[in-house]
Amino acid sequence: MRIHVVDHPLVAHKLTTLRDERTDSPTFRRLADELVTLLAYEATRDVRVDRVDLRTPVSATTGVKLSYPRPLVVPILRAGLGMLDGMVRLLPTAEVGFLGMIRDEGTLQPSTYATRMPDDLTGRQAYVLDPMLATGGTLIAATRLLIERGALDVTALCLLAAPEGVEVMRKAFEDSEVQVTVVTAAVDERLNEHGYIVPGLGDAGDRLYGTAG
Repeated sequence: MRIHVVDHPLVAHKLTTLRDERTDSPTFRRLADELVTLLAYEATRDVRVDRVDLRTPVSATTGVKLSYPRPLVVPILRAGLGMLDGMVRLLPTAEVGFLGMIRDEGTLQPSTYATRMPDDLTGRQAYVLDPMLATGGTLIAATRLLIERGALDVTALCLLAAPEGVEVMRKAFEDSEVQVTVVTAAVDERLNEHGYIVPGLGDAGDRLYGTAG
């Protein structure tokens, strides 16, 4: 498994405002959207393309276009939905699947309650959207599901990651024949006793949609 921390002043600037507890939900949604587009730029460096011939108003030349089948973007409900617009802005022709997963706050283990994506993902590149890589359970379960369905490689975009979650991901996919990559804005200090990232930014879903409490 590879992890890529996007070290860029604009990324750090937007992440700082996302962390601030005074940032309201509308501002949080806008900044998360902008941040995801910056992360997506880095995450799609290895997106598959085909060469094409074309003619400009001046001469003949060659270029590239996205290969078929198109990439699959999979937000993990519900917080991953807040990342979808920022991702498809960069990949407007991508297909979108949905994966509903919830973490038991007692055991911290994930369970799947909804799946809407192709059964056969053979040869597909998949991009998973999940704001927080905390314990790693949800992202591991989602990645395994995509691999089981035949995904060619899986890249996860996370606003933040915890070192514990990164290590669990490494161990889970260290022998995988499928390339797994995590692209994030920062790896924070640790997880607390409740499985939240410290210093983190709180519950991403609540801050996106204003249902804290």
